[in-house]
Amino acid sequence: MKVNIDIECSPEEARAFLGLPDVSVLNDRMIEEMIKRMEANMDSMEPEALMRQWTAFGGQMTDHFMGLMRTAAGGATTTTKK
Repeated sequence: MKVNIDIECSPEEARAFLGLPDVSVLNDRMIEEMIKRMEANMDSMEPEALMRQWTAFGGQMTDHFMGLMRTAAGGATTTTKK
């Protein structure tokens, strides 16, 4: 036997029904603070410096990831026989 129940309600109604707290005010304040911090950082950041940071971080992460993969593979390295 299969039973389907469709309930139409707003997110606020579902939250109240399930007894979950209303965190919309907290969410709004957090978003405002994030926007302020982002704007402050973007004003002091030059695009070239930002790209240098991103590429340096990306290279380090690639090296770290490859190290993890080598460790997971048991330290084996692949060599080709000629």
